[in-house]
Amino acid sequence: MKSNIDFRFLDTFNSLVKKVEHTEQNNLLKAALRMADAIEEDRLIYIFGGGGHTTLVMQELFWRAGGLANLCPMIDFAIHPVTPAYMYLSHERMHGVGDAVVDYYGVNKGDLVLVFHSYGFNAPTIDCAMEAQKRGAEVVGISSLDWNKNIPKDFPIRHKSGNHLSDVSDIFINNYVPYGDTVINVENFDTPITGVSSIVDFYIAHRLEMECVKACVNRGVEPPVWSSANIPGGDAKNKALREKYNPRVKFL
Repeated sequence: MKSNIDFRFLDTFNSLVKKVEHTEQNNLLKAALRMADAIEEDRLIYIFGGGGHTTLVMQELFWRAGGLANLCPMIDFAIHPVTPAYMYLSHERMHGVGDAVVDYYGVNKGDLVLVFHSYGFNAPTIDCAMEAQKRGAEVVGISSLDWNKNIPKDFPIRHKSGNHLSDVSDIFINNYVPYGDTVINVENFDTPITGVSSIVDFYIAHRLEMECVKACVNRGVEPPVWSSANIPGGDAKNKALREKYNPRVKFL
């Protein structure tokens, strides 16, 4: 009997993340070690998603079981999908948003900022990275070189500098998200479906988390990791972390 299961999306996802693992391993480990440095130095780790669905990577890592308590999401609801779609689309094409976010969340010299944007060239993404570097912070950029290669340099949603996130990152991780994002074609239907960018970014984010915690343990540094608040004893275990980070992380 012929199976009706369509494995194309699974196969595509596996292929992309395997490519990340095999080609971006050095940069992923460098970034994770810098995250461990931030923990050892009692710094926050700032994370920014440069607009639209990319912003969801901040929620994926923040305030969840097994997540780092010193993670500070730099959320701006103007470019977040909780805002009406065409409104946030307009905002994520505006200059001056990303640098204002960096200022509001207080990024300073020596800090670490993880900047995600699957396409990597819109105004908030580049403004955030450039402003963070201007302040002496280190930027880890996660984005797609394929998008940068295929979008014209004068495309109107590009940052006015023409930069891609790979141009303004101290450490860059290529997420290999294909140009157009969608990866599935359905027979007798012209428009491709199934965007893959969010789950690839989520995968990379959790791999950074994993390698960071491993590095901390290898150094004898206790990583600040949340326990589930939905299991017996979870709130009690998280109490000390809440007391430490509530005054420092604006979304706690």
